[in-house]
Amino acid sequence: MIRLFLGIVIGCLATHSNSLSAADPLHRQIDTLVESHSDFTKPAAVISDDATFLRRVHLDLAGSIPSAAQVREFLSDSSLDKREQIVDQLLSSPQHARRMQYVFDVLLMERRVTKHVPVKDWQEYLRESFLNNKSWIQLCQEILTVDGIDEATRPAARFLLDRELKVDIVTRDIGRIFLGRDLECAQCHDHPGIDDYLQRHYYGLAAFIKRSYLFKDPTTKKSSIGEKAEGEVEFTSVFTSEKDQTVPRMLDASPIEDPPLGDELYKVKPEKTVRSVPIYSRRIQLAKSLTEDSNTAFRLNIANRLWRLMIGRGLVEPVDMWHADNPPTNPELLNLLADSLLQHDYDVRYLLRELALSETYQRSSQVVSGAVDEELDEELDEELDEELADRTDFSVALLKPLSPEQLVWSMMQATGVVDQKLQQLVGKQTKSKDQALATDPIWQEKSLNDSLRGNTEAFVKVFGFEGVQHARFDASAGQALFLRNGALLQSWVALKNGLSDRLVALENDEVAEEFYLSVFSRMPSGEEANLIVDLLGDGDTRKATIQQLVWAGLVSTEFRFNN
Repeated sequence: MIRLFLGIVIGCLATHSNSLSAADPLHRQIDTLVESHSDFTKPAAVISDDATFLRRVHLDLAGSIPSAAQVREFLSDSSLDKREQIVDQLLSSPQHARRMQYVFDVLLMERRVTKHVPVKDWQEYLRESFLNNKSWIQLCQEILTVDGIDEATRPAARFLLDRELKVDIVTRDIGRIFLGRDLECAQCHDHPGIDDYLQRHYYGLAAFIKRSYLFKDPTTKKSSIGEKAEGEVEFTSVFTSEKDQTVPRMLDASPIEDPPLGDELYKVKPEKTVRSVPIYSRRIQLAKSLTEDSNTAFRLNIANRLWRLMIGRGLVEPVDMWHADNPPTNPELLNLLADSLLQHDYDVRYLLRELALSETYQRSSQVVSGAVDEELDEELDEELDEELADRTDFSVALLKPLSPEQLVWSMMQATGVVDQKLQQLVGKQTKSKDQALATDPIWQEKSLNDSLRGNTEAFVKVFGFEGVQHARFDASAGQALFLRNGALLQSWVALKNGLSDRLVALENDEVAEEFYLSVFSRMPSGEEANLIVDLLGDGDTRKATIQQLVWAGLVSTEFRFNN
């Protein structure tokens, strides 16, 4: 884990009024609630410097570190609102849509292997959705209502199709992913350890799905979603042997009765080779009930997950174990975030912007001396790292391990792979008939991603885990060997006209600045610069030494984390 160095940090945070005003922008309301909380540690960490902020916000909103040129430009900019400007710039970029594609792909599918819908089609659907700033509520409704028949909308059906509409899997994942409650242990009985996870909650959700099934077209061999008009849910507690049944219901909300049965139940009647379509669909009702305003769990869950994405730890943690004995550490703050989402039609981009502009997000990860107890202050070891990572007062920025996608794109950005590939693509397109397309940022981003997709998939294979959403980083032997001996990373380090070659062409006293800006997105300290000058020397091994330096920077702890 990371070793944090505690020391005196000069500076102070801007002060806030203890009173919360709805007239204030959301990011100021956030800071007020964080700083007025009884657990908030004072003195808090200072606001991070410009270089740290730029790297952090680039990783969180665009999925990669900035280029050396972007860092230089930002550091030289004297505008008072330059942080707000860069946040808005990143949020409106095609790179942001790609970053959200990765985030929500992992959230919704947890790196499952493809079964019925190609991963590439599903990811393109997500990218297009965030490119158009589709609301979270619309995205959820599409995911749960699309039946997979229409090729144009079929990718959205992957959430259900690739779970093969297995009731137990779909029910659990709806509870976890959309409501923040893992009800798996309430399938056979009321949860033995969590009083407010009841068996009827689990089967109330299951009743929305129970009638739906996977239908394989005998001609096309493609699977889609069919649904029956009848079928009730019954359950028995293995503890008490009591039997019960339920119609659909959203946790403790009122049961949702089917409308009165008419003479005709189906738009398309069920037959062996025909996909049945009922007049009334419980699955369609699921999407409606899940996203309606009265279901506060829906918006509290996504607000908590977006907070965790930006800040590094949920207000409820684990994010899918919300119950009375594990309440939010700051309930008023989480309610504020959730209500703001509701007021802004579940605009994810809006909430991310406000989080990025908050002082809570922009704080340094360096702990102020005296902000931890004396015993901790004497222990600069892994136990301290874990203690700081578990802090819930948000008085200091938490360290966040880079996702596989952030890691691969940051490494390609640092070594020059991104710039070279983009130049090749633009040059080729410029020579074609449609030259105007070459200057389109959306075309550039998509073409670049498509051409480097194999690299991304290679990193996901090593650093991604199916069915697991990691909050921390613990390197495995396979990951370490991949970074130490892997041909892919070594090829980027030795890339012709890449970072290593650029550094070789510089004078020794210029190398440190270009290296640190390219790899760590900051200027080197005087000591760091002197160490590199001493390391390089004038011998025949200078090129090899520089390549080793680049490799060491890419696999370092500082590079692997967003701090």
